[in-house]
Amino acid sequence: MKISTQNAPAAIGPYSQAIEKNGTLYTSGQIAIVPAEGRLAEGGIEAQTLQVMKNLGEILKAAGYTFDDVVKTTCLLADINDFGKFNEIYATFFGTDAPPARSTFAVRDLPKGALVEVDAIAVK
Repeated sequence: MKISTQNAPAAIGPYSQAIEKNGTLYTSGQIAIVPAEGRLAEGGIEAQTLQVMKNLGEILKAAGYTFDDVVKTTCLLADINDFGKFNEIYATFFGTDAPPARSTFAVRDLPKGALVEVDAIAVK
């Protein structure tokens, strides 16, 4: 089932915000677009990470999931030197008891010049 919410950025290509199948939610990668404004959040990696996580949260909510249901994330950073600052914000959404499994990569470029992109898999 296709998941869509106006509280997160609309897809900017041929993909869905998320797809739910057999009790598992697969989100598309989210960058730091402020949904109401259609522009990237300003303020560096901290502000962009916060916006990305808010966008993911809205998609999770629209599908009836929470961050507690997330079992795996993939995180892309435009600059690996932002890893520590990214982790500080990211951790506030998952805590430290049982955060999801995660892969983090530094990449050359992200859409729209974003500094960070995150996708998630959540299971009920």
